[in-house]
Amino acid sequence: MSSGAMLKPTGPDLGYVMRKLPHVTLLFWILKIVAVTLGETAGDLLGITLKIGYVITALIFLAFFLVVVVAQVSAKRFHSALFWAVVLATSMVGTEISDFLNRGFGHGSAQHGIGYAWGAVILTGILAAIFLVWWRTGQTYDVENISSRKGEILYWIAILVSNTLGTSSGDWLSDDTGLGFRNAFSVIAGIMVLIVAAHYLTNINGMVLFWLAFILTRPLGAAGGDSLTKPVDEGGLGWGTLGGSVALLALLIGLIIYQTIQVRRQPLELLPFPVSRLTGQPQQPNGRIINQTA
Repeated sequence: MSSGAMLKPTGPDLGYVMRKLPHVTLLFWILKIVAVTLGETAGDLLGITLKIGYVITALIFLAFFLVVVVAQVSAKRFHSALFWAVVLATSMVGTEISDFLNRGFGHGSAQHGIGYAWGAVILTGILAAIFLVWWRTGQTYDVENISSRKGEILYWIAILVSNTLGTSSGDWLSDDTGLGFRNAFSVIAGIMVLIVAAHYLTNINGMVLFWLAFILTRPLGAAGGDSLTKPVDEGGLGWGTLGGSVALLALLIGLIIYQTIQVRRQPLELLPFPVSRLTGQPQQPNGRIINQTA
């Protein structure tokens, strides 16, 4: 969906709402992959390289997530840095949740957890339940046009679970199947190509393809992070967790600055005031209300 077109209010005198979420473009996916890859390397930096430990690392990530997600939900318009900080935080927290679920407390072996396969199954069920609640509460599934507070909260819950599921799925593919991170990366990249082809060549629902791609970019980023940080003799570039994290952070900041400049030059269009898809009743908006004539 291209920006610049004014949308009509969905009811009399309801007005418009400032957009809080970005359009899903190529830049969106590049930023998403960079953010989740940074989440992977930052987790390894704190937990392994700096030896802070599993519990302290998890608490730091959880605190960061709570701060940025509350700030994002409370904001009145789209802020690129804040939005991608939340995506980064969901990647960090999602990794810790996945490791605890699958491998047990303290990042032990799979025998102390439920294993990668069952972890993926359980998380898939949780994500399906979230989408069911999403539907039953009358929210739009169109992630570009969410304008209600409840819809945005469900969006971020789904993002967190999706990144957690992506971690479990990637670990299952690379470890349980014996593929290793290189071959797992190739398989996931191939599936992503098929998703892109399905988007342009088939009538498969765009939101289904969006969430499939969102889940798969998490293990794609994890494999990319391993490629950056692992030693050369293990197939990586040998940057280490510190060098890889610094490089990814610099890239993420640069892309966020670019997106911020883009939005300032061409502001995101307003959204219609949110109403329930089921009842047509007004809902609490998630952004600043703008009253203007059509």
